[in-house]
Amino acid sequence: MLRVGMLTSGGDCQALNAALRGVAKTLYNERDDVEIYGFLNGYQGMIYGKYKKLRPKDFSGILTRGGTMLGTSRTPFKLLDEPTPEGLNKVDSMKATYKELQLDALVMGGGNGSTKTANRLYEEGLNVIALPKTIDNDTWGTDYTFGFDSAIEIATKCIDDIHTTASSHGRVFVIEIMGHKVGWIPLYAGIAGGADVILLPEIPYDLNKVVKTIERRDQEDHRFTIIVAAEGAISKEDAALPKKKYKKKIAGRTMSVAYEIADDIFQATGREIRVAVPGHTQRGGQPCARDRVFATQVGVEAARGVLAGEYGFMVADKGREIVRVPMSEVAGRLKYIDPNCQLVNQAKTLGIVFGD
Repeated sequence: MLRVGMLTSGGDCQALNAALRGVAKTLYNERDDVEIYGFLNGYQGMIYGKYKKLRPKDFSGILTRGGTMLGTSRTPFKLLDEPTPEGLNKVDSMKATYKELQLDALVMGGGNGSTKTANRLYEEGLNVIALPKTIDNDTWGTDYTFGFDSAIEIATKCIDDIHTTASSHGRVFVIEIMGHKVGWIPLYAGIAGGADVILLPEIPYDLNKVVKTIERRDQEDHRFTIIVAAEGAISKEDAALPKKKYKKKIAGRTMSVAYEIADDIFQATGREIRVAVPGHTQRGGQPCARDRVFATQVGVEAARGVLAGEYGFMVADKGREIVRVPMSEVAGRLKYIDPNCQLVNQAKTLGIVFGD
């Protein structure tokens, strides 16, 4: 009997169900003696022994369904060695659940922090494989993560819709797109949506350059300006602050960065400014076609690893090829945008302003 556990950890996103389906269908097609257990609400399910035995029919009809059939939660890696409120040792509890179910493998869909925990469990002796899940596309070692393309589609649709009202009223709009530490979604959606300004965490901005862009567009009779700001956009002044001082400053924020930027622009120009925040809609809804295909691919590759008895890797996309990357090389590392990368330079050539 081959017993496999599966869980989804961290923030939700589109195509998690497609990935789980890819794992299960491959295992069921290759062997007749497979049992699959789904842990509920991420690593919390392993810690507290909350799971359900899944059947082949549970994986039917979920390819197009967003979210995750297993539920998810955040279990911060930095708190992994702190006991639960009930006094449980988290790592020991997860190991005990794994052994109680006599699992041969654990397949985990998650982002950077979740993969760090997966690698810890692998180092503790469990057979673990990770799937690259995050809308932010910031996981090290892979060109692409499932959830990213779907989030871009939603963010781009938001920018498209704002264009018509901005042009009708001659307004400046600041659209806040998800991207706390890394700005892949606002970069791609900003270009796809025809933004005039894109503000990213990796490229600290000068407000004066943003204001000059608005004034120039006014002089050219464009009447409106679309500014796409990552939720982690940072000014040059804030970027120059010591790390602790900056963290203290943002901890005391009473509004998101988009509203701060809008207020700064209003103070400098007197222009009517509006803010749009699509927020968690970027995580929701059905996965796009590309996410469905890629999530299926990584699920199949993970299942192949289980069938071959090979573990300790994250499935990745490298040059459109599905490969395996050691979790030890991936865990906890972020894939930042290079401010001098080709895409940013092409956007600048197009006339898009990044405020640097």
